[in-house]
Amino acid sequence: MIGQLGRYEIISELGQGAMGVVYKARDPLIDRVVAIKTINLSLALDEKEEYEGRFYQEAKAAGRLNHPNIVTIYDVGKSGEIAYIAMEFLQGCELRDIMHGDDKMPIEQVLDVVAQVASGLAYAHEHEIVHRDIKPSNIMVIRDGHVKITDFGIARMASSSIRTQTGMVLGSPKYMSPEQVLGKVIDQRSDIFSLGVMLYEMLTGVPPFTGDSVNAIMFQTLNATPVAPGTLNSKVPDMLNFIVAKALAKARDDRYQNARDFAADLRACRESLPRSNKPIDAAPRGGEKKKLDAIVVTGRLNMADSPENERASLGLSKAFDSSEATMRLASLTTAPEEVDDLAKTLKVAVPSAKDIKQAAPKQMPSKQAIPKPVAKPAARAVVPERAAPVEPPVEAGSKRWILMIVLLVVLAVAAFFIF
Repeated sequence: MIGQLGRYEIISELGQGAMGVVYKARDPLIDRVVAIKTINLSLALDEKEEYEGRFYQEAKAAGRLNHPNIVTIYDVGKSGEIAYIAMEFLQGCELRDIMHGDDKMPIEQVLDVVAQVASGLAYAHEHEIVHRDIKPSNIMVIRDGHVKITDFGIARMASSSIRTQTGMVLGSPKYMSPEQVLGKVIDQRSDIFSLGVMLYEMLTGVPPFTGDSVNAIMFQTLNATPVAPGTLNSKVPDMLNFIVAKALAKARDDRYQNARDFAADLRACRESLPRSNKPIDAAPRGGEKKKLDAIVVTGRLNMADSPENERASLGLSKAFDSSEATMRLASLTTAPEEVDDLAKTLKVAVPSAKDIKQAAPKQMPSKQAIPKPVAKPAARAVVPERAAPVEPPVEAGSKRWILMIVLLVVLAVAAFFIF
């Protein structure tokens, strides 16, 4: 282990990061303990410039952000072939370690943690920074329950000089948004989807999209709709099922459009839960609370009268189920051998042609079946009935009187010349 980086005295090694080692160190100038994140530039070889550029981009991106739910950046430097960032030293543990523990987090605490992450993301998004890699290992939970977002190493800024190549996928497959999987341009709604994946896993203990390979996970991310969290955890309220459904919507326009609304809904849901005797480590921070009778979790749904068919507004079946739907899609679009492999992964039988036909109309109501109001035919029938007895007699009588007058005039003129 090295003893010093720049002016920083290395105390111990904290772990291995994605691009280098993370150390605990001391800044002798102000006698402050810091965390030092490094990248060994000699290991990057041909990609040295890109790695170094992205590393400094993390410092520039996170250094612009001053929010209680985002790790604070103090300094950036370079020592020989090692570039480093000095940041706030956090005494706590990664959310990933908490999730993998023996005890499942209470629903109240899950909502509090995710709401804090959403608040931090909202602040970053308002400063035109998209994190791109939201996952439990990039979330630190401090001893008092406070949450910090770390690792903006692959964040994108509007003014960034580091450009992602077209089609290049950045992020962790299990938490990627559909647009990340497809290599499309992403925005803040991609972070919201990734946070929705994390929320689902925290509530149920299992990720919403799984598979034996990265391709299988990506296929599910694009096509599968996971079962509602409440079906796997009976403590999850129906309101939270709808919140998760909106966060995990495939189409970006159907998701939360900003993380601040996401955080507000999570806190409103938390307020609706019965109070447990077990205290929560941290109280909600920031953001406004919504009244429970006004919470809108699907764009237009009021929880006071949550009709089952409103779930279809996000393209979800009433059962919020997707394994069978995924298999039907795969049967129509994928080679038979790949369909068999996917069936083994999902543990679902390969559907027959008859099954596909029977299931097709059940997924979404037909647009042709909706706009047929009953009142319109009745309205059309009333108009002719009101016009029939009045207009025709007046028009016919007028014509008869005119003809009689013309005839009398003609007869009078003829009689004048004859006599």
